[in-house]
Formats: sequence, structure tokens, C-alpha cells
Amino acid sequence: MTQDAPRAHWQRIYQENPGMYGEEPSAPARYAAGVFAAAGARDVLELGAGHGRDALYFAGRGFAVRAADFSTVALGQLAARAEAAGLAGRVTTAVVDVREPLPFASGSADAVFAHMLMCMDLSTRHIEELAGEVRRVLRPGGTFVYTVRHTGDPHYGTGVARGDDIHEHGGFAVHFFPRELVDRLAEGWELREVHAFEEGELPRRLWRVTMSVPAASAG
Repeated sequence: MTQDAPRAHWQRIYQENPGMYGEEPSAPARYAAGVFAAAGARDVLELGAGHGRDALYFAGRGFAVRAADFSTVALGQLAARAEAAGLAGRVTTAVVDVREPLPFASGSADAVFAHMLMCMDLSTRHIEELAGEVRRVLRPGGTFVYTVRHTGDPHYGTGVARGDDIHEHGGFAVHFFPRELVDRLAEGWELREVHAFEEGELPRRLWRVTMSVPAASAG
């Protein structure tokens, strides 16, 4: 698969299904907003923001939001919805391919959120590099909340096996996380919670992971 194939896939999906995830925020976004607020966060970077159901929820909760996705179609839908909701002043968009270094300054975010982005069609190497980039972008004490489908999911081990715990169904590939990968990504962080939950009709089985960058030592 070429580097541009996943981008073309999602461009087509959002073009054919505008607002495909609806307007209601995801349950993980509702949880994350509470965690971020309790930590005193003022801004949120969302990776894989799509058409914006969660980004607009964060903005409505008073956060300044940077919404990143590699689909320009999705980001166009997001920007239009932000304008219609009177939230354009709180939301900026950025075209980002998470297989490359994040185009944001080090220590520039209070919080990062990624719902099912980490378990997309990404190699383990890309996932590890992305976790490192999230840590770089976060300020000391900053919080990262992400969700991933895991190896206990009913789809794991079925469909077309692509290696590296990636399985494809109907042209949609998922990297199913073993617990050891979650723990490895958390090395050097404060791992605060790994919460198991279900979503959708299958149902999909996921982990919601909450971890923070240790605050800088005094002195």
C-alpha cells in the first residue's frame, strides 16, 4: 500500500458520507474533557479529528482546539460546522499525516486527544514514533488520552492478516493493540488508567488510555 492510499480512502469516505459519525461527541471525548479541565488545561490538540464531533465538543467546553487530520475533506466539514456553531474563534485546523513528525512546537499543548487514531493502519514503529511526538508537543504535566481497539476485539485474527497485528476488513485496516504495546508506549510517562470499554454494534472492544508527562522537577 502506498503512503497516499489511506489518505485517498478517507477523502473518499468523508466525501461520500459527510458527518458520518454524527454530531454527538464520543464517550471518550466527554471523559477527556473532564480530565483535561481538572488538570487545568486550556488548549487541546486532537489527532484524527475527522469532521469534528469531538473537536467541537471540546471547543464548546471552553478549550482552544487544534483539530488535525489528513483528510482535507473532513477538515472542511469541521471548519464549516465550527462556523455555524459560532465556535470558529476557538478552533483551528491543520492537515497532518501522523506517520510524519507533528508540525507543532515542542511544549505547545496542554492536552492531546486521539479517538481510534493510534490503531489505524500504522506500523508499530509509526505508533511508537507518534507517541514520542505527542510527548514532545505536550507541556510538562500535560495529559494524553487515546483509545485503541485491542487484541481481545472480535475482529482480531480475522479478515486479511497484514502482519504486525494489523488486520483488514472490507478495505479498512486496524492495528489491534496487545497490552504490552500500551505499556511500552507509557514508558517514561505517568500511566494513570487503562479502561476497557465497548463501542458500536459488533461491539468493538477498546482501551481508553490516560497518561501524563511528569511535571518538571522543581529547581
